[in-house]
Amino acid sequence: MTRSVVVGIDGSPGSLVAAEWAAGEAALRGLELRLVHAAPAPARDSGDEPVAFSWQQTGEELLQRANTDLASRYPRVAMNAVQVADAAAAGLLSACETAELLVVGARGEGGFDGLVVGSTALATASTASCAVAIVPRSPAVAAHDAEVCVGVDMGHVAESPLDFGFGAAQLRGARLRAVHAWAFSGHASWTAVAVPEEDRAAWEDQEVQRLSDVLQIWQDKYPGVPVLADVVLLHPAYALVNASQRADLLVLGRRSSPQAAERRLGPVAHAVLHHSRCPVVIIPHV
Repeated sequence: MTRSVVVGIDGSPGSLVAAEWAAGEAALRGLELRLVHAAPAPARDSGDEPVAFSWQQTGEELLQRANTDLASRYPRVAMNAVQVADAAAAGLLSACETAELLVVGARGEGGFDGLVVGSTALATASTASCAVAIVPRSPAVAAHDAEVCVGVDMGHVAESPLDFGFGAAQLRGARLRAVHAWAFSGHASWTAVAVPEEDRAAWEDQEVQRLSDVLQIWQDKYPGVPVLADVVLLHPAYALVNASQRADLLVLGRRSSPQAAERRLGPVAHAVLHHSRCPVVIIPHV
């Protein structure tokens, strides 16, 4: 089976931004780009064939326009397009069963103005068996050296997000920033200003060393990637959203489960997806 990057296309501005990002990612990784339009087919009976034809034709036209536009700017990326008669999230999940990466816009067609991340983005990020990239409609343009940020939970260190983050940094010639947000035992993170400075410094040194020890195996595997161990005395969601303002990509883990009903995003990932300024990649892990 051909290795690929799959991207959802629904004609919305958000999906077109996601398709552009996906094409760039496919070019970086030397993978095929698969454009997928997923929408429920209208019920068929003797009197609704024109409606069904219009539905099919609309999807084909969306895919053709996106394919032509992207192919002209990414001529070295192999592309194909497919239309799936299913709900958006279900159709994309079925189309990416053998993909390395699924890319969706943060908000697609029909999104409410007050909704930052749509149901399709949340559903795919929660349940896909592969990495899922959620691309904001207006990603921040980095005015600094390239950087990939990875959130590290020292209470449950996951290898998959770190491996993906280091690999992405290597492909981009970027620095890897590993963010570990922490708080004093028995203290809420927002009360840290009341903690004596010498206590904060001692705890911070200890946390930096713990994080550096975790990162060492990945620095050995990716020796060309500059690394910054960033320990932040702040709630993890705030720390990661802040990091997204200067990052080209933010990588988070999601605990995986063989039972689909138990696959879900945690509160930190939810908050980050709603407020991140850069694309966020969610990586399932054990």
